Parts: sequence; structure tokens; C-alpha cells
Amino acid sequence: MTIGGLQKLTLIDYPGHIAATVFTVGCNFRCPFCHNPELVLGAKYSASNILEKEFFELLENRKDKLEGVCITGGEPTIQPDLIEFIRKIKDLGYKVKLDTNGTRPDVLRQLFSEKPASSAGKLLDFVAMDIKNILDKYGATTNSKADTERIRLSVDLIRNSGIDYEFRTTAVPSLHEIEDFVKIGKWLEGSKKYVLQAFEDKGKILDPTLKKKIKGKKLDLDKIAKKIEKYFGKVEVR
Repeated sequence: MTIGGLQKLTLIDYPGHIAATVFTVGCNFRCPFCHNPELVLGAKYSASNILEKEFFELLENRKDKLEGVCITGGEPTIQPDLIEFIRKIKDLGYKVKLDTNGTRPDVLRQLFSEKPASSAGKLLDFVAMDIKNILDKYGATTNSKADTERIRLSVDLIRNSGIDYEFRTTAVPSLHEIEDFVKIGKWLEGSKKYVLQAFEDKGKILDPTLKKKIKGKKLDLDKIAKKIEKYFGKVEVR
């Protein structure tokens, strides 16, 4: 597992749980608004197992303090040893939350179908999938060739997995319009939870030219939430 960083304690990344977060390296999207350009591009990281060793030592030592692990990125599902990595976490008794962009439904299917070796239940306890935009705008929003059929399949797999989940969209003024969220609502209608996240200019992003495009523009997420709440069990603004 190529790991780019560890957050030893988070009360935010895994809703309702005290967790640690592990950041994987590499992504198959190039979203201009991404706040983790180093992880996406991965140029300065090697496949060293030093951070992985440190991570598992952390889990061993904090069994009485931590409840779960959030695996994020980058895009974790492009890691060839992700399933084995999750098995090791589950063997230590932790809950696992996976963040994904939904481009690898084959990996999700395997994760949903397999069980931990040393415990009951499933390999995953929670999945958060980023919905980048309406399907017609996926390529432009991610600056990548996006196979939208794979995105659709991942959505269906997650909704029928039997585990907890949420879909979420980072709302970017130059990339999204209010009507896009209505279309997303109709697409995901009946889903348990949808989260709207405001894009915040916190400094470094993958494409710095985006900052000029969004300057002075704003999306009213509370207004959007009210407009689409009928499609979901719950809509949250974060």
C-alpha cells in the first residue's frame, strides 16, 4: 500500500466514530479543485512500507482509544493491495470507512462480497462516494476520461450493499449550477444520505487557475439542499 500520510485522530472523517485516517497515493481523476495535489500526482512518494508499519503500530497501540479507520486518498481503490490492507485492519477489531470516486466497481463488488477472516460481518462498515457532477459533465469536472457506466454501477452497488453509506458532492461555482443538483437528486433518488460540501479556498489545489474562475461566485448550498431534500432520506450541508 502506497501511503502518503496519516492522521492519528479525527472526529470528522468517520461520522459518529473516533478514528484514524490513512491517505493513499495516486488518483485516476484530475479534479481541478482537489486539495491534495501531491497525493493525486504521487511523484514524491515511493512504495515504501515505512508509513504502513507506523500505521499498524498506531492501531495496535490505540485499541482502547480508536474505533475506526477512514481510508481516503487519492483514490484508494486503485491500490492493488487494498483488500488485504483492509483485512489487516478488520483483524485488529476496527470499523472501516472507505472514501471512493466510484471508478472501480469491480473492487467495490469484491469488498462487499468478502468477509473478514477473524470476525463476523463485512470488510467495510461505511462507504462515502464522491458524486462529481451530473454524468454528462463528469469528464469536464474531473478533467479526465470518465466511464460513467462504471460510476452508475458503483452507485447501485453501494445502495444495495447492506452497509451504511453517503453520497457527496463538492459544490464548485464554476463547475456546478443549481439545476445540476436537481438532476443529481433525480439520479440518486431514494438514497439514504446526500452531502453538499462547499468548496473552500484553503490554499493549494490541483489547478490554481480555478481560483480566478470562481472569484466572487457562490452557490447557496442551503437553498440547494431544500430544493433536493425530497429525493433523499437526508440532505446535509457540510
